[in-house]
Amino acid sequence: MRHELSTPVLLRTMRVTLHVSFAGLLVLALVRALVRWPSGHTAQLVTLLSGALSLATFYLAGTIAENRVARGRADRASMRLAPAWLLIVTLLWALLALQSADFSWVVFPLFFLYPVLLSPPVALACVTLLVGVVGVTQYLHAPSGSFTAPMVIGPAIGAVVALLVSYGYRALYRDAQRHVQVIRQLESTREELARQERTAGTMSERERLSREIHDTLAQGLTSIVLVSRAAQQSLADDQRDITAARLATIEGTAAANLAEARRFVRDLASPALDESLPAALSEVCRRTEEGAQATGTGLTCEFSVQGEIPELTGPQRTLFIRAAQSTLANVTSHAHASRVVVTLAGWEDAVTLDVVDDGVGFDPRAAARRARGDSYGLSHLRRRAEELGAELTVESEPRGGTVVNVRLPLADTVSGPRVADTPAAVGSGQSALSGQPVPPPAVPEPPAVPGHDGDDAARPGHAASSSPTSPHRNPGDRSPS
Repeated sequence: MRHELSTPVLLRTMRVTLHVSFAGLLVLALVRALVRWPSGHTAQLVTLLSGALSLATFYLAGTIAENRVARGRADRASMRLAPAWLLIVTLLWALLALQSADFSWVVFPLFFLYPVLLSPPVALACVTLLVGVVGVTQYLHAPSGSFTAPMVIGPAIGAVVALLVSYGYRALYRDAQRHVQVIRQLESTREELARQERTAGTMSERERLSREIHDTLAQGLTSIVLVSRAAQQSLADDQRDITAARLATIEGTAAANLAEARRFVRDLASPALDESLPAALSEVCRRTEEGAQATGTGLTCEFSVQGEIPELTGPQRTLFIRAAQSTLANVTSHAHASRVVVTLAGWEDAVTLDVVDDGVGFDPRAAARRARGDSYGLSHLRRRAEELGAELTVESEPRGGTVVNVRLPLADTVSGPRVADTPAAVGSGQSALSGQPVPPPAVPEPPAVPGHDGDDAARPGHAASSSPTSPHRNPGDRSPS
């Protein structure tokens, strides 16, 4: 299979050809000189042989040094001696040419070296001088009356051709150097991009796992701590039945957490996601209510489905489940609420989840100013929602409860048929039997929990109840439906 020559290979081939041609012309000139050397001139012959050997030695030393630099085995600073080396080679050649005209033709490889090693003006002057030396040599050694103009014109033409080829070589060499530099920069950039991608992927995975752990294991462990404290108190009061119920709650919560921990080890796929979305959310509400009752807070958690819920993708279902888990954990820990309503609604253009409690609420703007960069909870939930193109809003006011709304636009993000999860859609959806609109239930608009992460404050001026995509109660309704 044939391969095209790359520029570095071509340049290396040109260098090798130049050196081989110099050696071949030198050997040929020496042989012709020895054959045609007149007898009886032994001293001159010894001088000729010594000069030819010296020229070959110096030239070979220079090519070895140049080859080491080209292969990167020697510092390019050593090339500063190249002009001196070329001067010595030229002087040795001139001495040989003056003794025998056969050495005149060795000058052609030298024509190529001058433009490469010297600046253009200096190289042009030196090549002109070499052509003159060749003309003088031809004139001195030509038989009487046999000297002709072609003896000078031929070397002059060869010098012009050599100059053109040499300048072409220099241009190719500069281009090759630039290409090598660009390739090295590209390789360095590619390595840096790969490193940044690995780092970004690692950080993204860490953040994802931190969200998962916060919304599952951490919430469960918090519930275990609270229920265990209540169990200790009931045990101290000798309330054995209550203590047994609370211990059962602790066992159930620990078993659920164990399942979550195992899925991290197994394949990072939530067991809850094997259920339908309404069933998973209903289970979250049930566990929340059981945990609250075990701690003696008396929180009731109601779950309802409005409209028809389409088939969502795994990450989209995870978003709603984690939103319910995180928000209900905040309600349990901070809101001091007596009732919380979780509503999953299917709309023509979106799927929404509302979590409304009648707790103590908080000031979103003040909480936003106090928000810390390392806060978790709803701040992580907001980032999770943004990754899927969803929107998270939080509305709250002191002593007014909290409303958390997650809205996922449908657009082209879901696939599969829309299915009804209840016999009749509740709220602003349509009845599955009559097809007539059903008014939304009056759900509390409790504000958030003093403990809801501060960075989860709603945007100023935004009202979930006034949004056509949020199935909330009227703004003035502060009592649970």
